[in-house]
Amino acid sequence: MLRVAVVSVFLASALQAQQPVGIFENHSDVGAVLHEGAAAYDPAKNTYTLTGSGENMWTTHDEFQFAWKKVSGDVQVTALVRFLNSSGNEHKKAVLIFRQSLDSGSVYVDVALHASGLLSLQYRDQQDGATGEIRSRPMTWVGASEATTIPRRLRLTRQGAFVYLSVGDPSRYDGESIRIPLEGDFYAGIGVCAHDKNAIEQASFTNVELKSLAPESGQPVLYSTLESVPISSGDRQVMYFARGRFEAPNWSRDGSYLLFNRDGHLEKLPVKGGTPEVVKTGDQNRLNNDHGISPDGTQLAFSDNSQETKSPDGKTGHDSLVYVMPIAGGTPKQLTPVGPSYWHGWSADGKTLAFVGQRSGDFDIYTVPVLGGDETRLTTAKGLDDGPEYSPDGQYIYFNSERSGHMQIWRMKADGAEQEQVFSDDYNNWFPHISPDGKWMVFLTYEKDVTGHPENKDVMLRLMSLEDKKITVLAKLFGGQGTINVPSWSPDSKQVAFVSYQFIAPEDAMSPDR
Repeated sequence: MLRVAVVSVFLASALQAQQPVGIFENHSDVGAVLHEGAAAYDPAKNTYTLTGSGENMWTTHDEFQFAWKKVSGDVQVTALVRFLNSSGNEHKKAVLIFRQSLDSGSVYVDVALHASGLLSLQYRDQQDGATGEIRSRPMTWVGASEATTIPRRLRLTRQGAFVYLSVGDPSRYDGESIRIPLEGDFYAGIGVCAHDKNAIEQASFTNVELKSLAPESGQPVLYSTLESVPISSGDRQVMYFARGRFEAPNWSRDGSYLLFNRDGHLEKLPVKGGTPEVVKTGDQNRLNNDHGISPDGTQLAFSDNSQETKSPDGKTGHDSLVYVMPIAGGTPKQLTPVGPSYWHGWSADGKTLAFVGQRSGDFDIYTVPVLGGDETRLTTAKGLDDGPEYSPDGQYIYFNSERSGHMQIWRMKADGAEQEQVFSDDYNNWFPHISPDGKWMVFLTYEKDVTGHPENKDVMLRLMSLEDKKITVLAKLFGGQGTINVPSWSPDSKQVAFVSYQFIAPEDAMSPDR
């Protein structure tokens, strides 16, 4: 009789968990929770209330209450989200979520509202893999108590291989996007996690809309997002985003601001947040994305193609030339006599610049004195050499070269001697940047079938320990050209800045003048 009773209780619990709730097919607890969750729908208020336990939605597995519906293709879920009380763990989460399966270690992506006010796009891109995170810009007006009482309108959109986050009413893209391998049918819905295995928490979801998206009729809108990523965790932080294209972030020597290139100008963005301002560069107003600050922080080097140039065969054009100017302002000084020339590195003593120059049809690595003088050619191998950057101790120049058959990372002595390949693999690797403490190298990786360094590609930022040459993936993103063309380490060697890109449906794009 005891066995029959246990089976009856189990069946009753299972049936209760599988009853439809509003627009959702059913609801259930995901993972091993100590307290059974619940889901209720109030049609008069068009509100879902989810009650759930669970230790966390993080690392390699999740525990939470989930109301879901099976979907496929391009879909979108929208809701006003809030917690029903201000108590509990500040990291408890109310989520809109797409999930491959109901397994606790499933591939998934969600927008998670935390009780602390933190908003982030969280994801697991392989079964039982580690969770990643892209944090939204901090909302200084939202604290723990406000986050429980002020509903936030959130939207999660799957568009092709990518998922992105929008906020507000009307919804506007918030700068966070990620490629997630959701295949065939998957689960879409809402969830709540207590972030405490012994606790039970509640969240409400009002005006929930879950819909399939028709093929986009309007032109997708391009957005650029400036992000930072700590090498210790890989948890990405959105610092600034805008409609259109900007490129190549470069951290100031004191860590207080970042430079990036947009529309032929450099712009300066405070790290603590604010509105970017244009850096004056005199008559040079067609800057490309190669720029950098001297080791002592007093000078700025950049490449620009404003000036009319003449090639050896007599043709006129606007080839890129290298300039240097006081960072506080002044008249830029031209250093390279002919183009195209693209700046990439300062020597440790601030006396020499390394650049890429095309001479007689070949792109090679050159140096030129900051005070002016003749350029010196350092590489002569057949094939493209690019991206030269000095090591912090001034002993080496790291660069990328296709001399071995495809693009790989190389280094040489500062005078061009002892040219050697740093490592070898099947990818195409570009733009090595050495951390200020000399311990790490970050670089941009394309798939092996990609030639050059084009924009709008799936790429990786990879990190190498220079001590043992161990390589790890720091971030996967949609980018390429413009992502990390220039030195992008924070001065303390703890973070890397980069730019990612995303094409957004027109209805989620803000007006161009915002």
